[in-house]
Amino acid sequence: MTRPAASGAAPPTVRWGVLSTAMIATTRTIPAMAQAPSATLLAIASRRRDQAELAARELGAPRAYGSYDELLGDPEVDAVYVPLPNDLHVEWAVRAMEAGKHVLCEKPLCLRASDVAVLRGVRDRTGRHIEEAFGFRNHPQWYEIAALLRAGTIGAVRSLQATLAKQFLDPDDIRNDPARGGGALYDLGSYVLAACNAVFGRGARRVTASMDHDPDFRIDRLTTAMLDYGDAHATFTVATQSGPDSWATHQQLTVLGSTGWLRCDFPFAHARPTACRLEIGDAGSVGCLPTRTIGYEPVDQYALQIERFSRRLLGEAVPAWPIEDAAVTLTTIEALFRSARAGRWEDIPD
Repeated sequence: MTRPAASGAAPPTVRWGVLSTAMIATTRTIPAMAQAPSATLLAIASRRRDQAELAARELGAPRAYGSYDELLGDPEVDAVYVPLPNDLHVEWAVRAMEAGKHVLCEKPLCLRASDVAVLRGVRDRTGRHIEEAFGFRNHPQWYEIAALLRAGTIGAVRSLQATLAKQFLDPDDIRNDPARGGGALYDLGSYVLAACNAVFGRGARRVTASMDHDPDFRIDRLTTAMLDYGDAHATFTVATQSGPDSWATHQQLTVLGSTGWLRCDFPFAHARPTACRLEIGDAGSVGCLPTRTIGYEPVDQYALQIERFSRRLLGEAVPAWPIEDAAVTLTTIEALFRSARAGRWEDIPD
């Protein structure tokens, strides 16, 4: 990590490398690095050197590499962002940590719960920090939700309902390739499950799901699930061929408590910084009318994520999410797939 040379010099920053020129990297995360005071974009790698050089010129990276291994061999890179296809996350996250780099890996972290144990073992052995990149966790509305729940503002959480949907119709989109972790449940369901487990503070005991599959892509294009948390429930629908075909997904989230409720109108991914609201109802609320509304100006979740992650590496006491959370999510995803195939409830092992 860069360090100030003398008193009055620029503060330290984390030097970032990016493995691939994936769209989410070039249009969201890399531009966000320029807005994060604690981060410096140092290098971009692609399996095509000309592509890496073009991206580096356009995005202001001083170094371009024609392979991922070349970037990992750069001793001045402190942390890497991994936006590769889902089925490559484990391989390159492992290689990065073995090379001494900290890792921010796109969601889903991996495709099997058992892979989290592999990553955990490498993390513990190398001492590198690794997180799953859920930008929404860094939005101020989610810090507020956590505070409201801790304070008992809506009482005990009884249920959660959520929807996340968009049209992904390009046959060349890896989100339409089941072998690479495509489909609604992996791509969109991981957001909702991460939110569910954050709200309830634990994983579900058992789940049931219904899925509709695209006859050509063979991915689940519509998944509806119910999660049993014992004394509380969650239901959600995720879809890759429904809702808008614009830059944003359709999304909503409602949490019902024993003495009130809260509702988000834009709870998950913000492809572009967008204003949103958190509405809160109490025991005296009428219908769906909130007793209090908290508004949020547009913020770049990706910049907030890079800044928070970088500050943690610099030794600051900031929030962090261990990859053990991803194991809970993936165990649930696996159970939901089993349930849809078998047509019955599936227990989730402790």
